[in-house]
Amino acid sequence: MEASREDAPLRTSRSDLAITVIGKDRPGIVADVSEALARLGANLTDSTMTRLRGHFTWTLVCSGPGAAEVDAALGPLVAGGQLLATVREVGPEVEAAAAGEPHLMSVHGADRLGIVAAVTRVLAENGGNITDLTTRLTGPLYVLVAEVDLPAGTADAVAKRLAEVAGGLDVEVTLRRTEMDVL
Repeated sequence: MEASREDAPLRTSRSDLAITVIGKDRPGIVADVSEALARLGANLTDSTMTRLRGHFTWTLVCSGPGAAEVDAALGPLVAGGQLLATVREVGPEVEAAAAGEPHLMSVHGADRLGIVAAVTRVLAENGGNITDLTTRLTGPLYVLVAEVDLPAGTADAVAKRLAEVAGGLDVEVTLRRTEMDVL
């Protein structure tokens, strides 16, 4: 007996894809994109979505069919020009060595050029890895919040250097150790 198309097993050839979707915000974008991916059998594994000054932005990683198939499936959503979607294949996640000690850094003060560049340079020079970063401008107040992995034993030196840089920018900076969430 011949198997019907519906009974056929899922494709064994799967790709890891990075997808970005940006455009003017409106209700239903997440539902539209995730439904298109689900119809293809793409498994959404990691994502982050936010609104930036009325614009929707979503970055996601999924495992599924090839980039061309996903791009075609998203075609109707971008056809009107209100959304832009990019799809590219990425390699599988490589297990990293111990990432260091998790910290939360926050910066707030009057908005001025160079805040992000200055504080992230301190982190980079000390082997810090930013795992999440958010910034907001609310009137004249600029706020930055970042999750950072720092090499063991470097937090005090990093905090001292951040304080020096913050003083030159006339902003407040805090760095505190966080505990890893257990899911």
